[in-house]
Amino acid sequence: MSDEQTTIAQLRATMAQFVAEREWNQFHAPKNLAISIAIETAELMEHFQWISVQASRRDQLSTESVQAIGEEIADVFCYLLALVNELDLDLSETFAAKFEKTRKKYPVEKFRGRFGRGDSDSAPP
Repeated sequence: MSDEQTTIAQLRATMAQFVAEREWNQFHAPKNLAISIAIETAELMEHFQWISVQASRRDQLSTESVQAIGEEIADVFCYLLALVNELDLDLSETFAAKFEKTRKKYPVEKFRGRFGRGDSDSAPP
């Protein structure tokens, strides 16, 4: 499997089969999956908790750290796919619609090289 050869539909099907084989659908309420995403995201953040911005760059991380971080990203993604399946969302359509809103909210000419909305210090996605 590689990003160039694998579709979102294939990943969703893989996750759906994994869940079905274990009869976990009964536990996969959207609330539970959203909480699980947050928990796994916290585990991902632990890898960066006490290091500097520079130390968090790829060229500063060990191979082992990158592998461990990748595993946490995969955990987040698995739960995200399970949630998408549970809510029967088309992830590509949902992404495209949200991304268009984000493009409009953060026009290039206003935000190139900077973050924030101009009225606060909030960072864009």
